[in-house]
Amino acid sequence: MNATLLIELLTEELPPKALPRLAASFAQTITEELKKMQFVAADAAAVTYASPRRLAVQLPGVLAVQPDQHITRQGPAAAAGMKDGQPTPALAGFARSCGVEVSELSIVNNGKQDVYAYSSTKPGEALSAQLAEVVSLALKKLPVPKLMRWGDSDVQFVRPVHGLIMLHGDKVIAGEVLGLNSGNATRGHRFLSQGEVVVANADAYARVMHEQGKVIASFDARRELIRHKLAEAAAKLGATIAAPDELFDEVTALVEWPVVLEAGFEAEFLQVPQECLILTMQQNQKYFPLLDRNGKLMNRFLLVSNVETADPSFIVGGNERVLRARLSDAKFFFEQDKKHRLDSRLPRLANVVYHNKIGTQLERVERLQSIAGAIAHQLGADAALAARAAYLAKADLVTDMVGEFPELQGIMGMYYAQHDGEHAEVAAAVEGHYHPRFAGDTLPEGKIATAVALADKLEAIVGIWGIGLIPTGDKDPFALRRAALGVVRMALEADLDLKPLLAIVAEAFPAGKLSANVADEVFGFMMDRLKNFLAADYKGDEIDAVLALSPSRLNEVRAVLAAVAAFKSLPEAAALAAANKRVNNILKKAEGEIGAVDAALLQEAAEQALYAAVRDLAPAVEVKFAAHDFSGALSQLASLKAPVDAFFDGVMVMAEDARVRANRIALLASLAALFNRVADISLLAE
Repeated sequence: MNATLLIELLTEELPPKALPRLAASFAQTITEELKKMQFVAADAAAVTYASPRRLAVQLPGVLAVQPDQHITRQGPAAAAGMKDGQPTPALAGFARSCGVEVSELSIVNNGKQDVYAYSSTKPGEALSAQLAEVVSLALKKLPVPKLMRWGDSDVQFVRPVHGLIMLHGDKVIAGEVLGLNSGNATRGHRFLSQGEVVVANADAYARVMHEQGKVIASFDARRELIRHKLAEAAAKLGATIAAPDELFDEVTALVEWPVVLEAGFEAEFLQVPQECLILTMQQNQKYFPLLDRNGKLMNRFLLVSNVETADPSFIVGGNERVLRARLSDAKFFFEQDKKHRLDSRLPRLANVVYHNKIGTQLERVERLQSIAGAIAHQLGADAALAARAAYLAKADLVTDMVGEFPELQGIMGMYYAQHDGEHAEVAAAVEGHYHPRFAGDTLPEGKIATAVALADKLEAIVGIWGIGLIPTGDKDPFALRRAALGVVRMALEADLDLKPLLAIVAEAFPAGKLSANVADEVFGFMMDRLKNFLAADYKGDEIDAVLALSPSRLNEVRAVLAAVAAFKSLPEAAALAAANKRVNNILKKAEGEIGAVDAALLQEAAEQALYAAVRDLAPAVEVKFAAHDFSGALSQLASLKAPVDAFFDGVMVMAEDARVRANRIALLASLAALFNRVADISLLAE
């Protein structure tokens, strides 16, 4: 017999941000364990339920008794099992361990040789004998950082537990988990249902909880219902909702019977930057801010209540009062901050430690000024504006608003800079220098913001790397990989020479503070980030060929990759790549310095022809390269196939005459330089 299995754990309110992970882990472990024991088919799929007060899993087609287990144990090799007609000690011991006589063993082939074996059938066990242990294991595996005890029990879980259902079809599976005996009764919504809710059949769980318990047990169904109701309410107001997916998930984890209500606040609070108000509503109150058609915050908002009532005015009024207090605080902080110019706050950064080995935030700001100015000069931007933006970039860290809402750093600095009458590009750069903040985030707009953003990230990478705090494995406490990826993304778009810039950054630190080779090491780190970033759009061998030359101007990389891809499609490409690989191998083994080619020492017609081809082609390749026509430069190499083939067919590079040998190696070096002017084509796959 098989039937649907239902397991539900009734608890106090679970941590909302962790709820989806807890539910997924609970269902996964139970399903995997029952599959291992063959209580359920290998392709069976569980239905997961999760609400603030319960974790549940529903698994169809679960057997009441697992199939009989056919077990075969293998022992010694047949050739060594008997000696003089008697079992060897090894064979006798194997038979004893199986609980049988040697005569009862069989001989099977294990794919390599014949061995003694014993086959037996173990009767399948009942689900009731295994389920409590499976559930206990699933609970132990939950990703829970902290456990708690309750009452006078030694039982531990993330929250106090009050009920356990283990139901197979319509039959209760007896068992004890976390000190609770299983049954088929649970409780519904904390306020909207009364008494126990009996689940008579495992298949009826969601329906019974909805109808009798006033609980939408499915996390996904509840989230979609919330999205739908919020969208409907926003549409009636001609508004759109400003909320990340994380807020939808968190609110879904806070309610079992979602009811969307509309509320509002006084229009005077809209004088505060809308980012502050939105963050307050989302982060502190879990409300859904509304934007008008122009993207401006409205003084209306939506909230999701866990209570359904005929007159929700009391709920709405209470939430409005709570929000009013929070917005009043934000307004007060904003007004107080505006009483002091942003630049007047800089001295206070001397009391904020950036890192004890490389100084305070004020010392960091001084470095950022010089670095941002140097970058702006490379970008053809106003170095004075970039230095001013860098000077103000961290000043809002000591404002009241950012002290209350650290997520607003940069944003508040921009507003305060605008209030102080700073140049528009300077104010924009104070906010923009934090971009990109995460994968997929926008890049800073404008050269001034780009200069400060690059300065901020490069100073952090070089400084932290230079004092030995290098990312290892999955450990990157200072987010250097993320910062490096941000630099890579900006450098791919900006005309910037990265290698000398890293040296400038390193020199901005006091002498002796950083490791001697930090600039070179960080450049290699950047190349690794660049390779990973490009891998989504380009082939690995093409990326390797381009990055092998350690390009310092990353804004040319995409054009070079396109040129390499075009070259790779030429009929001559494979032969030239193989020839370049052969040349590189010869040059690696060459002893001493490689000089210039002496035409008088070229003895063979094939080497003379190759010399002439390289000599004649080099200027044309250089012209194409200087004009950034990388595809044209590479396509010129196709004409070398014939003289290169002829050279390797008819010329012995390692001639006995040392002068001739050195001259031929010099010729190959000039050929390699031509081959590798754009990319190392020896790395291209055939």
